[in-house]
Amino acid sequence: MTPASHDDGPVSGRDWARAVELISTADEIALACHVSPDGDALGSMLAVGLALRAAGKRVTASFGDRRFTVPRLLRFLPGQELLADPAHYPAAPEVMVTFDVPTVGRLGVLTGNTVKANEVVVLDHHPSNTGFGTLNLVDPGAAATAVLAEELLHRLGLPIDKDIATCLYVGLVTDTGSFRHSSTTPAAHAMAARLLATGLDPEMIARELWDRSPFGYLKVLGVVLDRVRLEPEVGGGLVWTFVTRADRAAYGLPYDEVEGMIDVIRRTDEADVATILKEDDDGVWQVSMRSKGGVDVSRVSVALGGGGHAKAAGFTSHQPVEETIASLRALL
Repeated sequence: MTPASHDDGPVSGRDWARAVELISTADEIALACHVSPDGDALGSMLAVGLALRAAGKRVTASFGDRRFTVPRLLRFLPGQELLADPAHYPAAPEVMVTFDVPTVGRLGVLTGNTVKANEVVVLDHHPSNTGFGTLNLVDPGAAATAVLAEELLHRLGLPIDKDIATCLYVGLVTDTGSFRHSSTTPAAHAMAARLLATGLDPEMIARELWDRSPFGYLKVLGVVLDRVRLEPEVGGGLVWTFVTRADRAAYGLPYDEVEGMIDVIRRTDEADVATILKEDDDGVWQVSMRSKGGVDVSRVSVALGGGGHAKAAGFTSHQPVEETIASLRALL
């Protein structure tokens, strides 16, 4: 079973052929995904990196966080030996491939490397993608960037073993919300079937992604829920809260452990939009937004310098909590 062709979709066969040519003829390939990588970003990048390395290519992979650390939830992913600190990333890559990156600014400290790259191949499924590459393989209808990564490997003629499939599967299940979101299409399930056929362990993946957290997570979650606010008159209803560095420090909780908290507050029946502001280790607010469908939160996020999907998006704020919420509230 092979992936369905994208020739008749947003990505033309000519563009796929150009991507294959660039990657096949390059001696060294630099891969990058967005800052604070999620399962789709890191999984897609590592999947392609593993396949290219097995094909004899020299591969460097990274993401542009100043504090270069793989989120704990994703440390089970194969292929992390490919990762390099941004300081050791090629300054002007011959061919650079980005994964799940809608805007060049989401590459963080690797933005300058991207500008200097000879060729930049963008693999993404965000509708808000700005087309910053020299070649843009963007399909907003794809369930995950992992779908495009699988297609690329198929067109390169590279086999997908269990480790590569594990990385792709993580991308697929995280961006479909474990096949609960509207992005879950028959094609997404068909892709899952192909990946499961390699012998990957879906139970292990589910446990690592959703069924583990340190005790400190529960304590911080209690603090965050205690300060949650509901504003039913804003848009279709807004529920929001925030988590500070001090909250996390009190219980020794790393920043990446708070990612799933928005899935708790988004359950609120009275609100279409859920938002959580997360203060990172540098004192900057990383804002995550979710919508039940009444509001296109990607439009709000783009207006505030971020991006994403209609039902899941985010942006970065250097303003205090109340000022950030005031800007968001006005747009809603």
